[in-house]
Amino acid sequence: MKLLITGCSGLIGSEAVTFFDRMGFDVTGIDNNMRADFFGPKGDTTANLHRLEGTCKRFRHVNMDIRDRQGVDELFRKERFEFVIHCAAQPSHDLAAKRPFDDFEVNAVGTLNLLEACRRHAPEAVFICMSTNKVYGDGPNHVPLKELETRWEYADPKYEHGIAEDFSVDRCLHSLFGVSKLAGDVMAQEYGRYFGMKTGIFRGGCLTGPQHAGVELHGFLNYLAQVALNEGPYTVYGYKAKQVRDQIHCHDVIEAFWQFAQNPRPGEVYNLGGGKENAASLMECVAMIEKATGKRPKINYVDRARIGDHICYYSDLRKFRAHYPGWRLTASLPQIVDEMIHALSSRT
Repeated sequence: MKLLITGCSGLIGSEAVTFFDRMGFDVTGIDNNMRADFFGPKGDTTANLHRLEGTCKRFRHVNMDIRDRQGVDELFRKERFEFVIHCAAQPSHDLAAKRPFDDFEVNAVGTLNLLEACRRHAPEAVFICMSTNKVYGDGPNHVPLKELETRWEYADPKYEHGIAEDFSVDRCLHSLFGVSKLAGDVMAQEYGRYFGMKTGIFRGGCLTGPQHAGVELHGFLNYLAQVALNEGPYTVYGYKAKQVRDQIHCHDVIEAFWQFAQNPRPGEVYNLGGGKENAASLMECVAMIEKATGKRPKINYVDRARIGDHICYYSDLRKFRAHYPGWRLTASLPQIVDEMIHALSSRT
């Protein structure tokens, strides 16, 4: 099977390359290392690309910007892909405010370029679009919450399992990043519903793993672990450091993609994160890392939340589990943290 992965040098893209290369797929990866442009040297994914080129037997890298409409169309025309995993993105809502045109052109227009090229040249292909929970904007902050000793938690029993796919994406504050990702998200849905293409949209929580190139503006858990190991300064923005996120290992993300690809539901949307079982507050993550390493960051607390930031968010996974009962989370949060610390320690 011929597979295209965009953002192939990033966290999810590189995990997908490794996963499907081992399965014997012919994998083409698009990546122009724009993460280095967005985040500087610490966001550079060149080492990850070299790792893939050195270990994957059926992988071919194409240095291409998904905003290049003609180039994208020509690639699809030549290759006739049977499976597409679209992970390329501008991933930071803070950076989006500083570079709004780059943000929208990558996340919205780049997604449209890929969808239209796929419709023209490979309409039967499965097309997976990696979206984000930021499409819900700050809506989850208006759900009744209760403050516990180390975290915020949903007070309304309706949200016992987290935020589900029918949660409103409208009439709330998104950040420009949330808007650009929502545009791509809805466009991918429409190509499934209007054109009948086999599109699947996955709204990610905190996606993580040992190869994550975490930076202050993106990649929360990896960046927190990096700073903690160096006992460096870490700035917490608001919510008393009790803001909650759900963490999912990149391998479990790719397993979900593969489940969908084998039985696609055109235009369907799924929330994909660690769920309640892998949810923890920033404060709890600091304690977990300290327990594992004996080290902690030097916390600098700013009593001002980032615009549009979630107070408490974790994914309701029941819909995806009902549609694809063969899928399950294999990595617990403590396992994710341990693996990440081992990977970070081995690099120093």
